[in-house]
Amino acid sequence: MIQSRLFCTMNAAVNAKLLEELQQIAVLIQANRIETVKQSLRGLVPLHTATQLFDTFSKSVPPPKTKPVFCDSLLMVYAELKRPEDGDKLYRLVRRDGNFPSSSAFNMFLSCLVTLGQYDRALEVFSGALSAGMWLNKNSYEKATEAAVKLGDMQKGLEFLKLMKRCGAKPSFFVYNVLLRGLCKEMRVDDAMKLFDEMIHEDIKPTAVTYNILIDGCCKSEDLKGAFVLKEKMKVDNVQPGIITYNTLLTGLCRMGKLEEAKNILKEMQLCGISPDKYTHTIMFNCYSRNGDEEASMEAYEDTLQRGLRLDEHTFNILINRLCKAEKMEKAEELLTNTDNHDFVMSDVVWNTVVHGYCKMGNVSKALVLIEKMENEGVKPSSITYHTLICKLSKLGQIDQACQLVQKMRARGISPELPTYNTLANEYAHRCQFENCLKLLELIEEDGLKPNVVTYGSLINGFCKNHRMEEAVLMFKDMMNRGVSPNAQIYNMLMDGHCANGNTEDAFQLLKEMQVNHVAPTRVTYNVLVNGLIRQGKLTEAEELAFSMKDKGLCADFVTYNSLISGFSKAGDLQKSLELYALLKNSGIKPTLYTYHPLIRVCRKGGLDHMEKIFEELLHEDITPDIIIYNELISGYIQYGELEKANALHAEMLTRRINPDKMTYNSLIKGSLDKRNTQGANSLFEDMVGKGVVPNDQTFNILIKGHCKSKDHDGAYLWYRKMLETGFIPSVSVCNMLISCLQEENRHKEVEIICSEMIVKGINACSSSEMVEEASVV
Repeated sequence: MIQSRLFCTMNAAVNAKLLEELQQIAVLIQANRIETVKQSLRGLVPLHTATQLFDTFSKSVPPPKTKPVFCDSLLMVYAELKRPEDGDKLYRLVRRDGNFPSSSAFNMFLSCLVTLGQYDRALEVFSGALSAGMWLNKNSYEKATEAAVKLGDMQKGLEFLKLMKRCGAKPSFFVYNVLLRGLCKEMRVDDAMKLFDEMIHEDIKPTAVTYNILIDGCCKSEDLKGAFVLKEKMKVDNVQPGIITYNTLLTGLCRMGKLEEAKNILKEMQLCGISPDKYTHTIMFNCYSRNGDEEASMEAYEDTLQRGLRLDEHTFNILINRLCKAEKMEKAEELLTNTDNHDFVMSDVVWNTVVHGYCKMGNVSKALVLIEKMENEGVKPSSITYHTLICKLSKLGQIDQACQLVQKMRARGISPELPTYNTLANEYAHRCQFENCLKLLELIEEDGLKPNVVTYGSLINGFCKNHRMEEAVLMFKDMMNRGVSPNAQIYNMLMDGHCANGNTEDAFQLLKEMQVNHVAPTRVTYNVLVNGLIRQGKLTEAEELAFSMKDKGLCADFVTYNSLISGFSKAGDLQKSLELYALLKNSGIKPTLYTYHPLIRVCRKGGLDHMEKIFEELLHEDITPDIIIYNELISGYIQYGELEKANALHAEMLTRRINPDKMTYNSLIKGSLDKRNTQGANSLFEDMVGKGVVPNDQTFNILIKGHCKSKDHDGAYLWYRKMLETGFIPSVSVCNMLISCLQEENRHKEVEIICSEMIVKGINACSSSEMVEEASVV
């Protein structure tokens, strides 16, 4: 009770003091001492609300005509002190009484709202005053226009301009600049140029700002010609291009990769007596960086220092980054450690750039030394610094060193981020180190982190790729136990792993589990299962599954069709392969190179016409044939006795810079021998070896068999000897064919040698009539 009375007494005293002060202000207003009035109000504003000041002054029964001046002065003070909420409250109180503030007070309040970004309220105040019939001058219109443009309402801004003219107020260059900037921001450069012409017609002289706005708009819309026309018009209008003009032009040229033109503008700028500033150098650094010209970057850097300028950290990092990309690491480190040439505190960001550069080059030891220098300079390495190194060590297979670095981080109070742990998880899984994977998961939780789907994805994928499905499944269960929900990608990895191991039953069980856990199967899910069925030869089931995904709102893609075509091709089903190929094209799916690999192979079965037609369609799809396509075609032509066409394709391969391999040469050698051209076959073998293609046992078997058929028994025997010298053993059928041929010429000594050698090699080759008959079958 006592406290309540005390509060009331104190409140009454405050109100009495405020009333006394406001009465003094009324006296000052009568004496027209407005600046003193404002000074007094600045002292009262922090202590009292707008309502208290307005109501108390009203209750003081002020002399006539003093209240409007008081309200104007108070509104101006609120605007000066950047107190828009108080100003807004006072404005509403004035309007409640049916009055308006003066134009100067109103404009100051409007300007305060716009300056502080309260554009909606500024437009509300302006529109309300306009509707109520308040006389508004050009300053009011200009602030309203600015607010509209800031809100992106160009239509309203342009309407205010028309309304201003209609009211007899002449717009200034300021309002035109505001509107031009807004139009250019919206890339409406043509409309901006029309407004610029209107400005000239109204005899309003454009300023350097006006031209800079338009030049920037032209540059951003890639109209460099228009930008340079405006630069020349500036000179005609006696408006001198300044540093901003040239920087804008340089930015436009560099953005479009016109480095030489940018250099010319830089020279022109200097000839005009305009010295480049730090923004000029930043622009040119960016330009040189995009063009990979680190020498020019260094020249610009030296020029900056000679002019007494200092680069900011962003620009300096551009230079360092350019040097690192050019693998000029020593120069980058020299600049980094020379603290005299920059006036900012070097953060870990720049140091990390150089560390990353060393890691990219594989120079981990240098990166480690640099981290020590970094610490000596008082810059604390971040988790990102170490992450770069750990990733590189992992890629190099140095997982133990990577783990040591993680321990070093933790010892120094730097907690590794989850991506760092995920990198280690990927490497452990790749190496199938199951125990270490479990330890890593515990370590992640010790650091207050939670393994996510990426962590488990790395682990599960690594085990699946190595056919270690037991560990992959255990990781999956651990994931579920830790409350990490698997996504479709996790299920797809496990399904693919099971299918690769021939275990489609478990893969389909996972599909059911996905549906129970409300994880929607993806097209990849179905493609994995389709592939699994194809591996098992279950082509009908695979096709049915592939097209059943349509019921789930999914469509078969080129991967689906390629898998099916490959499966039916391996089964030798030409008709079905062609049907699927036609369905792929009718579905609007573009065939890929991998569509044609199995198609060409199976089309050989249907004859040359089928094979050549498919090859023509491949070329029509603008797909470049690869070695597999050429080998299939050459083998097909040889199969049908078309050696000339096979040789033509061989020449075409060389023209396309596709190097022939074993299969190519084996086919061509066989083709020559089929035509009894043993000399041509021998030349192909020499060419094969000369180009570094190592022959295999099939090469020698073809040569021996071909020479036997050509009755060149000496040649056949010589190839047999060369085959043994190379470390290969002929097949039983080829060996018996050679023995049979030699026996026909009574060359029993060679036959005995062959039989002895084959017995030593574990092959029971002999000259029985039965084996001779088998060997002689073509």
